Amino acid sequence: MFDKLSSFLKVILNTDIVKVFSLTALSTFVKMLTGLITVKVIAVIIGPSGIALLGQLNNFYTIILNLASGGINSGVTKYIAEEKQSEEKLKNYISTAFKITLFCSIISGLLMIILNNFLSKIIMHSEDFGYVFIYFGFTIVLYALNNLILNILNGFKEFKKFVKVNIANSIIGLVFTLCFVYLWGLKGALISAVTYQSVTVLATLWMVRKLYWMKPEYFKMKFAPLISKQYLHYSLMALVSIATLPISHLIIRGYVISNISSTEAGWWEAMNRISAMYLMVITSSFVVYYLPRLSEIKERSELRKEIFTAYKVIIPTLCVGFFIIYILRSYLVNFLFTPDFYPMENLFIWQLLGDLFKIASWLLAFLMVAKSMTITFISTEVLFSALFTLLSFVFIKLNGIVGITQAYFINYVLHMITMAIIFRKIIR
Repeated sequence: MFDKLSSFLKVILNTDIVKVFSLTALSTFVKMLTGLITVKVIAVIIGPSGIALLGQLNNFYTIILNLASGGINSGVTKYIAEEKQSEEKLKNYISTAFKITLFCSIISGLLMIILNNFLSKIIMHSEDFGYVFIYFGFTIVLYALNNLILNILNGFKEFKKFVKVNIANSIIGLVFTLCFVYLWGLKGALISAVTYQSVTVLATLWMVRKLYWMKPEYFKMKFAPLISKQYLHYSLMALVSIATLPISHLIIRGYVISNISSTEAGWWEAMNRISAMYLMVITSSFVVYYLPRLSEIKERSELRKEIFTAYKVIIPTLCVGFFIIYILRSYLVNFLFTPDFYPMENLFIWQLLGDLFKIASWLLAFLMVAKSMTITFISTEVLFSALFTLLSFVFIKLNGIVGITQAYFINYVLHMITMAIIFRKIIR
């Protein structure tokens, strides 16, 4: 029995996904540590109500950044991974992506500057925060370019360089955010939330400057309409993603703020932030390894093997990790936040269960992105985001703020079942 277990562990530990997981562990740890410090400082200085406002801004941030990149991030990673042996194709893919990103980010920035008061009222439920959207409008081009470079780097499977760049970005972002929060409180937290990513582009450019594709000729080829059509599939998927879950979060949080209290909305946002931090360990490996790998694979048998290997590595790790988090939830809330946040302990069990099914379903759902299954992706995203919003309203009336996490759990159980049905041929 021991020999069989030892052999199984040896096989698992030698898989590529575990090697990449280990490689990204340091980057993830630094990102988590900087995130923990940032959350703690913000919680102490601005409290639950401020955290709720920051959550509203972060959801908008997710939406607009995807628009600014043209929604092509996953497409850039996929096509670079597929075409990296052909220099001419690479130049066309990179140049076209650069032009799309530049155009979309400039338009997005201008719209935010012009509509700053309107956005402040709609997103922040007040006209006092227009300045945030003006700052964001002026800096969004830099963020979009930084994101493009990182996705190109990921497509080339430059794992070590990718990890180093992310570590540098995390540390710079932490210093930037802490300085702003310390100097200007809530105002500094809001401004840093929408501008720190733009500052990190300088570090990214410096660290990738010697790579062979960081040359002018890779960015100044003519715009390629055929390649832009290929990217369009990913733009559509990205647009649907940013028009569904983040918007459902905005609607749900706005409902809680209006009908219950901004304090309880802050508890839910704090739970979302903890969830995002521990899931970062898994999702970082998805981005760095899983998507490029699935994009490369052509044979169904090899695809099945890769997916089942991911399940054998990730799901047991999550179960152990989530059990530890649940046992230590009181200490975690005390460490990260303030006594005002203690009631959020009731959210953990349903959030953790929901996250387990979320990752289990994502292991299959990533196939839709890797294989350009645009219609299927759009349909499922719209359906389950709408379902989450509807379930949240129902369960909030039944159980208060805990009802949102219960709705989250049910939603991802159903999502997992749907993914299993869609990809049943591969699973079998």
